[in-house]
Amino acid sequence: MKLLIFKTNIENRYKAKRISSILAYSSNIFDWSIDMEDIDNVLRIEADDKSTENEIIEMVTTCGLQCEALPD
Repeated sequence: MKLLIFKTNIENRYKAKRISSILAYSSNIFDWSIDMEDIDNVLRIEADDKSTENEIIEMVTTCGLQCEALPD
């Protein structure tokens, strides 16, 4: 399992709900959260070792949202 961390533009519950179904039902993602209090609206994802940052970014951007990997 690995932890992936992203900067997003998910600043409210409406936007979070847009990605909820994609992330919640992905078999590669075990858990996820969004810190809307953080200036970067940080998305944290616990995923299997096969998951990549690019896969997550693609999932989020298909919902019309912005997402970029944050360095460790």
